[in-house]
Amino acid sequence: MVNSRHSLLNLNSNPSKLNTMTTLISRSVLKTLVLITALTACVFSGPSFAQMSIEITGVGQALYPIAVMRFKDENKLPVNITEIIRQDLAHSGYFKNTENGNASESDEGTPNFKSWAARGADALVVGSVVQTTNNQFEIRYKLFDIRKSQSLGGLNLNSSADNLRAVAHKISDDIIFKLLGERGIFSTRLSYVVKEGKRYRLVISDADGQNMRNALSSGEPVISPSWSPDGKKVAYVSFEDRKPVIYVHELATGRRISLSNQKGNNSAPAWSADGKKLAISLSKDGNTQIYSINADGTGLQRLTRGNTIDTEPQYSPDGRYIYFTSDRGGNPQIYRMSAEGEQADGAKRVTFKQGFVTSPRISPDGKYLAYIANLGGAFRLYILNLATGESRALTDGSSDESPSFAANGRYVLYSTKVGGKRVLAAVSVDGNSKQVLSIPGSDVRQPSWGPFMD
Repeated sequence: MVNSRHSLLNLNSNPSKLNTMTTLISRSVLKTLVLITALTACVFSGPSFAQMSIEITGVGQALYPIAVMRFKDENKLPVNITEIIRQDLAHSGYFKNTENGNASESDEGTPNFKSWAARGADALVVGSVVQTTNNQFEIRYKLFDIRKSQSLGGLNLNSSADNLRAVAHKISDDIIFKLLGERGIFSTRLSYVVKEGKRYRLVISDADGQNMRNALSSGEPVISPSWSPDGKKVAYVSFEDRKPVIYVHELATGRRISLSNQKGNNSAPAWSADGKKLAISLSKDGNTQIYSINADGTGLQRLTRGNTIDTEPQYSPDGRYIYFTSDRGGNPQIYRMSAEGEQADGAKRVTFKQGFVTSPRISPDGKYLAYIANLGGAFRLYILNLATGESRALTDGSSDESPSFAANGRYVLYSTKVGGKRVLAAVSVDGNSKQVLSIPGSDVRQPSWGPFMD
């Protein structure tokens, strides 16, 4: 199935010009786009459905052996932070835990490095919990490099009972940074749409798929969530006004504004790196074209002016360019233009090696482009090195859609099908680590990986 953002265009395109594109788009998607019911907005509410499960389907060739010991006095806590840390490190695709039991190790003094080396650990994590008030805790953790027989420091974190998962994720990120020299992404968040029966929920969760909260509930589809750079807002498309309308939703309060409610379709919102603007696709003047708009809904400016379909805009991290999907060469391909519009310096085609390409997503460092290519009716996730022009498949799937880079650029989140149900999947950019994230009895789609929060 092609990405839902792209399929919006077919509601008002020229049938003779876009026959190839239209025939490849699922009838179910087109049906989705014309269904009209009310959309109900809400502030975060507690999860009332099954939590997401993660299945690791592939790992890196050389995993870093690490011993994460049970935190002393952890039984005082309402959540198991040791298990959260262990699972985070396993899901990273870089580590294997050598200690899975309930034994704890003192976080005072220096461990016996030779003993831990003999047990096969290259690193050791120890910690403890101190309850400071009825609802407040101090979480202490230390990290040791067993190979080099040295301490790598640690953290002392104060937390309320309802924020302990965030503390565990912060410790996981600190371990990854100290041992691997890269920033961890377990303190970031995901957004995605869950379909259960005839209901749709826009869900926000931790990066591990847990701690799910509803940002929105609807009797009709919600599509194209897009995070603001500060992680405080999500833009998305709803159908409450009997057509696609773009909203910006403030997650902490549930407050939202109608960003674009122009005549025709309003679709495919994407934030600029500074959070001041969004690029969007509108069909208000006929065929769908790309516009920019201020984050408060003012300052609408048209950026493309052609007789073709231009959609799915994405700002480059430096803010200089917009990547987008267009059928101007026949079948859809990805192009790049100035953020000021194609009138400034034209549009340059970026993808050449597949005949039907959609859903451009730029890595945070601006070096790579993830996209979906159609290969004989199979839609598959690809990654393109923008400097060399080399592309390769990251999956062997047949129904991939909606790619989204992690904030550190090491993983791509996307939607695919497993056993007839849509699920989320994540793959490392080297293709070595693969995971499937699913909710029993539900279709999960339209993922977007949130930014670093600081």
